[in-house]
Amino acid sequence: MFNHWLKPLSADLFSDLEAWHFGRKIAIHTEGVDLDLSNTQIALIGIHEAEADAMRSFLYTLSFPFSQIKITDLGNLRKQDASFMIPLLTELLQGDIVPILIGQSEKFTLPQFQAFHARKNSVNLAIIDEKIRFYPSPKAEAQFLQSILEDSYLFNLSFIGFQSHFTDPSVFSLLEKRHFELVRLGKLRSAIEDIEPIIRDADLVSFSLAALKMSDAPGQIKGSPSGLTSEEACQVARYAGMSDKLTSFGIFGYHKNHDSLDQTTAQTVAQMIWYFVDGFYNRKQDFPIQKAFNQLTQYIVQVKTFDERIVFWRSNKSGRWWMEIPVKTRKKHVRHRLIPCSYNDYLQACQDDLPERLVFAYQRFM
Repeated sequence: MFNHWLKPLSADLFSDLEAWHFGRKIAIHTEGVDLDLSNTQIALIGIHEAEADAMRSFLYTLSFPFSQIKITDLGNLRKQDASFMIPLLTELLQGDIVPILIGQSEKFTLPQFQAFHARKNSVNLAIIDEKIRFYPSPKAEAQFLQSILEDSYLFNLSFIGFQSHFTDPSVFSLLEKRHFELVRLGKLRSAIEDIEPIIRDADLVSFSLAALKMSDAPGQIKGSPSGLTSEEACQVARYAGMSDKLTSFGIFGYHKNHDSLDQTTAQTVAQMIWYFVDGFYNRKQDFPIQKAFNQLTQYIVQVKTFDERIVFWRSNKSGRWWMEIPVKTRKKHVRHRLIPCSYNDYLQACQDDLPERLVFAYQRFM
């Protein structure tokens, strides 16, 4: 069935691997081999063949210390078309398989988004990029984000790592009116751990390599000297993998013909995927749902300037925190009432100061 969507991979990509290498430990879609996705938890998909194969040549040679995770490399898409991708991604999501996408353009965030809400769920999307790719006047580059912003299934949209000098100032006020979360590059780099709750709240993450400085990812169009380092990108990817809520991860903006001779960008993407898998391997399954409440400690705080009590939950397994938004809402938005937060958010509430994440989340329900 998947052969309709995907081209099998050449055996040359993994012919010289050692037994401990990543490429020897995963299932790979090759010619003449029937795909068996039973028990598969993560699926690799190349949107553009040259870029994905370049990444594979490095990923496959990394170590694989991830026992009891089944990963399948599905190969490369036969068509680089959004409508062609959506049924494939929907099929994987319905099977509780997390797709990792590798492609040239950030526009593939749109089918990633549409495949999720095909399940009739409202969506929290996090985008890591050097700019907010939205413009008040029509522009081809911004069409995918325009479609997402106008979609009734969008609940929250977080922009992480953007640089103000690349973004139209009028865009900020438009997004702030919808109470979306905006994290500039400087804030991210000063305390990268502060974005972990934002990533943990996302159903989908779209990571543009434009968010990285050009020296760490030269294989991008019009790269910038400022941005994240490859180490920071790997940390963000690990946060994404650790999230029990996250269902797909896209890495976009890679152009092989712009890469350095030693294929620095391909190596960076391979390491980002490795750290995403490492995060997935270390998932704690402690999201505060009914069956997990015995693994959580409840804290109740009354802030003088706020009419409602704020309920915090701390996981005994991971030490991570969540807070409940004290609102009534429609059934489809109930799961968004419980938002990830940090210990500092709890301390802030204890000092009679409402955490910013709670304020934004509360306003999204109003």
